[in-house]
Amino acid sequence: MNGARDPDGRHGEPGPVGAGGPAGPADAAQEPAPEAVPAVDSRLIVREQGFRGYVGEFRRKLRSGELGSLPVVIAVIVIWTVFGSLDNAFLSAQNLSDLSQQIVGTGMIAVGIVFVLLLGEIDLSVGSVSGLCAALFAVLNVINGMNQWLALLVALAGGAAVGLVQGFFFAKVGVPAFVVTLAGNLAWNGLMLQVLGTSGTVNIPSESVVAELYSTIFESPAAAYVTAAVGVGLFLLASLLDARRRRAARVPYRPIAEIVLRTVVLAAIAFAAAYILNRYQGLPLALLIFLVVLVVLDFVLRRTRYGRQIFAVGGNIEGARRAGISVPFVRMSVFTIAGTMAAVGGIFLAGQIQSASQTSGGGNLLMNVIAAAVIGGTSLFGGRGSVWSALLGALVIGSIQSGMNIMGVSNAVQFMITGAVLLAAVVVDSLSRRSQKAAGRA
Repeated sequence: MNGARDPDGRHGEPGPVGAGGPAGPADAAQEPAPEAVPAVDSRLIVREQGFRGYVGEFRRKLRSGELGSLPVVIAVIVIWTVFGSLDNAFLSAQNLSDLSQQIVGTGMIAVGIVFVLLLGEIDLSVGSVSGLCAALFAVLNVINGMNQWLALLVALAGGAAVGLVQGFFFAKVGVPAFVVTLAGNLAWNGLMLQVLGTSGTVNIPSESVVAELYSTIFESPAAAYVTAAVGVGLFLLASLLDARRRRAARVPYRPIAEIVLRTVVLAAIAFAAAYILNRYQGLPLALLIFLVVLVVLDFVLRRTRYGRQIFAVGGNIEGARRAGISVPFVRMSVFTIAGTMAAVGGIFLAGQIQSASQTSGGGNLLMNVIAAAVIGGTSLFGGRGSVWSALLGALVIGSIQSGMNIMGVSNAVQFMITGAVLLAAVVVDSLSRRSQKAAGRA
């Protein structure tokens, strides 16, 4: 097999069989047929070439449109550099700490949007669902006196039920997700107004569990540093176990040097963030919960059979059906997750302002959560993305809004700039897919 190499690194060129030329029938009977030698994975060749190989692989990915999180990371650096140069207050420990809390509500809802986008679908109801669930908690706990933890569970269950209903109409009845969730956006907003009643606003006490979930901060410096250390340690352990598992299965795996380099980079980012947080007040509980949710759901998407089914349905629905995947179940479950995450985000947003009102879940919330998922790197065309897109995208959206608020920019201009950033992200996604198709990798 021309161009293939055997396990010793030699190319599989045919050698002489005998002095007289090709083997005859007797020779063929005596000598077993040679085993087919699989082509060596290109990632192994890249790692064998060292630094030069990685540079070449990076250039190839750029040419083929496999950009990953690179555009959004560059966007964050540019945004922080611009606003930091215009006003030193933007990069202050206080502003960055406040930013880490403010993105949690939007980010939680964006996580649910990521799951839906992986199917190549959209959910236009998450804003109304978040407001409805916040109103449910406020009315049950504050007005009716229900235990706050029970009220919280009812609110989260309400979000899951809404997502399940919408998923049923989409997966079983066959109504397009756009239509189902657009109708839901109106219906759940109306139900929220009905739940709130004539008062229109229910204030949430500062000692409520919802308010404390958002406002609690671990002031001890050890909290942030221990969290950073645990996160880096878990990443290193998971990377080593994954490399060991892949090596045992004789498939490409990351060498120790690459794992160590990735761990060092992550450690630098994690401890720098911990240092900044400790310079102001400490580690916010809301940020910690957000990170834990991201880690758990990232594991579900990348390490479980269910996660692989989501990517399969989003990448090729007909191929997923032929592979025996229950497409209706995957669709209904994904919309249930989106509804649940909308409820979680709505709870954090209600804790942020300590109230639930007729404007909850409205305004530009829906635009921001969809923009966060797309800007973070999740494809609108399905089959490609990560829950970490929600964090990166929410960070971009939050940074833009925080910087423009510091600069005194009007809301009208903020909307236009956010819309332009969203369009730019979609354009990058479209061009990336076009490049991958041209390179035969899509």
